[in-house]
Amino acid sequence: MAGAMGITVPGIGATDALQMAAPAASQLKAGVTPAKAKALAQDFEAVFLNTMFSQMFTGIDGDGPFGGSKSTGVWRSFLTDEYSKSFAKAGGIGLADHVYAALIKQQEAKPVGTLP
Repeated sequence: MAGAMGITVPGIGATDALQMAAPAASQLKAGVTPAKAKALAQDFEAVFLNTMFSQMFTGIDGDGPFGGSKSTGVWRSFLTDEYSKSFAKAGGIGLADHVYAALIKQQEAKPVGTLP
């Protein structure tokens, strides 16, 4: 999938991204404020970034006495989760803006009370 900056993520196609966004779109219903839609879009970008960061650390065992242990994997999952939330909150890679625009456009196109 090509991001706003031309970044391509192997294994993530447009269909995969839409399927990942489906839970956020299903929460968008009548009465959802633009702020809530923005938060949903930012959460989606955090999940996407978490997947990217997790793949980035695959195969790295680490150094020191605890390098390569199962505890390193647990710690690394918490670290990637916090990285992804921090990056998304700081503006991320621009994915949240596109998801937000799509959610708002979808909400405006559907009659009140109907979901995709």
